[in-house]
Amino acid sequence: MLNGILEVNNLTYSYGSYQALRETTFRVDKSETVVIAGPNGAGKTTLLLCLAGLLRPTTGNVLIEGNDLYKRERLAKQRLAFVPDVPRFYQGLTAWEHLRFIALAHNADEGFEKRAEILLSEFGLWEARDMFPHAFSRGMRLKLGLVLALIRPFSALLMDEPTSALDPGGTAILRKKIADLSVNGAAIILTTHDLLLMNELGERTARMQGGYLDFD
Repeated sequence: MLNGILEVNNLTYSYGSYQALRETTFRVDKSETVVIAGPNGAGKTTLLLCLAGLLRPTTGNVLIEGNDLYKRERLAKQRLAFVPDVPRFYQGLTAWEHLRFIALAHNADEGFEKRAEILLSEFGLWEARDMFPHAFSRGMRLKLGLVLALIRPFSALLMDEPTSALDPGGTAILRKKIADLSVNGAAIILTTHDLLLMNELGERTARMQGGYLDFD
């Protein structure tokens, strides 16, 4: 348990009478990457929303470094970053202002400008830093969502279909970022339809079908 970052206990979620997530228990340790595959409607997004604290599960709990996500939400979420498949942004903030806001909110303003420039440049967004995200393409919005997660510290990173709208260059950069984060101790869970990505990155792989999560 010493290296455990994210612990899931007896988690389920139901939309009315429909059980989207069947009971599941697992743990993700320090420097471990878990890749989850499955068809549309399998329950992958519901699982991640529960793990991110955006859906309160019907049963069970989630611990982030020992902090109950639903009872000690603030402490848990300080250690947790989530990139949804369709990131949402504030209408009145530019891409750069989003980054500064997130960095300040997580006490990560030291060296901010250099780190932000590097991340935006790596993902091909530097020239668009003063634009509003609603003017971005879907791929650019997804890249900005990834950069917003990476600009702040975290122990656990959740990503829902992070390569779904990325170009090959963006996908290659993300693969490298995930590898580097893992080396530096992050626990990572991502969902994907990309079997190549699954095979390249997943130290542990799992499949979802009908709300059931089965590790390979």
